[in-house]
Amino acid sequence: MGVAFGVLVAHSGLEWWWATVFATVVFAGSLEFLLIGLVTAMAPLTQVAVTALLVNFRHVFYALSFPMHQVHGPLAKTYSTFALTDEAWALTTAPEAQSWSRRRILAIQVTFQVNWVASVTLGALGGGLIPDSVVGLEFAVIAFFLVLAIDAVRATRSVPIPLAAVASALMGHGLFGTQMLVPALTVFTAFLLIRYALRRGKGDQDV
Repeated sequence: MGVAFGVLVAHSGLEWWWATVFATVVFAGSLEFLLIGLVTAMAPLTQVAVTALLVNFRHVFYALSFPMHQVHGPLAKTYSTFALTDEAWALTTAPEAQSWSRRRILAIQVTFQVNWVASVTLGALGGGLIPDSVVGLEFAVIAFFLVLAIDAVRATRSVPIPLAAVASALMGHGLFGTQMLVPALTVFTAFLLIRYALRRGKGDQDV
């Protein structure tokens, strides 16, 4: 995925080192793919900010289960928050991850970022060797999230949540077309909140 992003930067007309800057400063794969078009189109900062909020809104839910309580110290906690990517969250979905040490959690996140920056830079430097006729590199993002979704389902063994996510996406696309993101996220968030309230109420009754 990183190599694909680097190649896209090289083909966008930007200097190769922009890929390294995006990977280091932004460090959000799906958003970085969108930033290519926004930067080359010289989009206003408000549009960039709104896009970043919508695309990365899912990280609010990541923080609910990520073992941040194990990461002590202001600098370590700040970096861990910055580097809370899809990959880092996917590796911490298992219950035993809640007891992992700060060193292990930070090592995972640093490894992911170093690998991302290196692969993006490699793709940008070698992007000129790949002809412009090659298409489909954007699908790397979709394939990546499919893999994460499959792993998350295997780890949590929860069927209703992915089904609700698919239903929300199909409903949003059917009603709003390409403007589906906000409605789909709203419906899915409502489902999660209702599900949480029902399960919490059931737990309180059991107690």
